[in-house]
Amino acid sequence: MPLSPEASSSVRKRGDRGGDLVVAVFGHQRDGHARALIKRLEELGARASFVSLSASMFSTLHPRGVALAGFGSRLPDGVIVRAIAAGSFEAVTRRLGILHALREQGVLVWNDARAIERCVDKSMTSFLVARAGLPTPDTWAVEGHAEALRIARRETIRGPLVLKPLFGSQGRGLRLIRSASDLPEESAVASVFYLQRFLGGAGPEHSDFRVFVSRGRIVAAMRRRAAHWVTNVKQGGRPEKVNLDQSLARLAIRSAAAVEADFAGVDILLGSDERPYVLEVNSMPAWRGLQSVASVDIAAAVAADFLDRLREGILARRIG
Repeated sequence: MPLSPEASSSVRKRGDRGGDLVVAVFGHQRDGHARALIKRLEELGARASFVSLSASMFSTLHPRGVALAGFGSRLPDGVIVRAIAAGSFEAVTRRLGILHALREQGVLVWNDARAIERCVDKSMTSFLVARAGLPTPDTWAVEGHAEALRIARRETIRGPLVLKPLFGSQGRGLRLIRSASDLPEESAVASVFYLQRFLGGAGPEHSDFRVFVSRGRIVAAMRRRAAHWVTNVKQGGRPEKVNLDQSLARLAIRSAAAVEADFAGVDILLGSDERPYVLEVNSMPAWRGLQSVASVDIAAAVAADFLDRLREGILARRIG
């Protein structure tokens, strides 16, 4: 339940004195996004530091069971997860375990491990978005080349499919499947085939939307345009400022809620039928391209929303 204006004002004033909240920004390197978040958190009265998630440790000898570099015997009040580095299945599982453990210890984690797991696994994202009744391309996620062939033979009669890495980002590794013969061997996709109906037009220009949602509100949005159907900025897409209409704004907010993400980058495509479809929900979104066309400071917006939520939680526990 939201706090009353009086309580919210009291919380904000308490934090504005500075130094009472200790927070961490998790990542695998102190990149520009992490630096921006730390700077904005400190400007808003928190003591913020960068922590390598891969260097964090489970230890039954630690008073809290989890040891973070620079925090000694204590834990931060909250953490923002900027990124989780690629690694072995065991390494990534352990890092997510750290996030789960922090949540169990009462630390506010944005986004927490559950939301990250739902978004990193594109098949789960598609499942949750569709279950929420939101429009998303027809999707199949299967193991084995034989089953993927069966689907491709049946579905490419109606039009192309897109093959995506189950775990992937920034438009890397996408393939257009026009016929079953376009499918790669199992070894190229770790035996998992994630296929979506291709809903883009024939060109010559392609576009979609990236919408940044934080705490149930729209922070910024852009249209990405490209000569190729892969429109990610990292793949050459051109960011363009856009005034998002209410229907797309509601769709983005509901998509973030479907995966229970505190903040997210939601990708929406207008299909050849002019209807919007949710392609992906990103729980660790980068925003360099979006920031280049946005009038709002995105790092500042995330930092403010995070600290508001953290202070509200602390006050609610004290009142309770």
